[in-house]
Amino acid sequence: MTTESLHPYDQLTPDVVLDALASVGLFGDGRLTALSSYENRVYQASLEDAAPDTGLAAGQSVVLKFYRPGRWSDAQIQEEHALAAELLAAEVPMVAALVLQGHTLHHHAGFSFSVSPRRGGRRPELEDLNVLEWIGRFLGRLHTVGAQRPFMHRPALNPQTYGEASRQVLLAGEYLPLDMASRWERAFEEALQVARDIWDEVAGQGELQLIRLHADCHPGNILWTPEGSPGAGPHFVDLDDARTGPAVQDLWMLLSGERPQQLQQLGALVDGYEEFRELDRRELRLIEVLRTLRLVHYSAWLAQRWSDPIFPPNFPWFGSSDYWKGQVDMLVEQTEAMQQAPLVA
Repeated sequence: MTTESLHPYDQLTPDVVLDALASVGLFGDGRLTALSSYENRVYQASLEDAAPDTGLAAGQSVVLKFYRPGRWSDAQIQEEHALAAELLAAEVPMVAALVLQGHTLHHHAGFSFSVSPRRGGRRPELEDLNVLEWIGRFLGRLHTVGAQRPFMHRPALNPQTYGEASRQVLLAGEYLPLDMASRWERAFEEALQVARDIWDEVAGQGELQLIRLHADCHPGNILWTPEGSPGAGPHFVDLDDARTGPAVQDLWMLLSGERPQQLQQLGALVDGYEEFRELDRRELRLIEVLRTLRLVHYSAWLAQRWSDPIFPPNFPWFGSSDYWKGQVDMLVEQTEAMQQAPLVA
């Protein structure tokens, strides 16, 4: 394999990871565990010595996150870190990057990385409405902080950035097989037009407040500590996808099941949320729009990552005619769903 054909992450060896940790004054005992992450490379490392200035003790574990080269600029990563720090200052439970040698973002061997304390927990039991209400309260607090100032460098989430931009990625790279390309383009165009019309309709009813969001608030990014344990309840992880957008983006991914079940779940989330911040009910009209945009964006994300050697074996179905037929069917279903009456809370 030539140097030109290597993916940047191929050069991220265990020695490089440990050297990066040492470069910020922390020394591992040699134990490294690769944690699940496709977008970035994330490792848990156990410390050999205490680090008094950070409050870290010998034997304690930290998490190193090596950002995907070329995805975010330093300014965009620092906005992620700044939001996490603001949330911690407001006592919103968030796992944030440690300040080491005066910085949260570091560079080593061509990689940008951060170090954060390891926090345990399990996925929340979303079938429990009390748990959903609790999460809603924390989302209300998160958005109260997020609304205080805008991102200056991070992109927005809207039909252009998640819809049109995704189409351009997929068509430019010729990822669609010939037998499905025209069918997908027709279904996509119809869905995107409906999404744009609804977005414009909602925005036309009065200013739509766009705030700093988690933006990837699925159950896997919320860790739950059982009651009776220190820091009981939910805490948020991974602001890597943080963007500007409507508040409801951070609520809809916690809904599942049929409409009656989703109405109950949404009611519990909003009950908790509105203890701290009012939810603009117009945004409920955007739930299926946001779902449609995320599904299309996911295909473009896979396409953009296809040169990373971990992607083909983990997503072998991507690019097949069956996959794109499923995407066409999804777009048709979502076009119908977007035009139905929205959920109410």
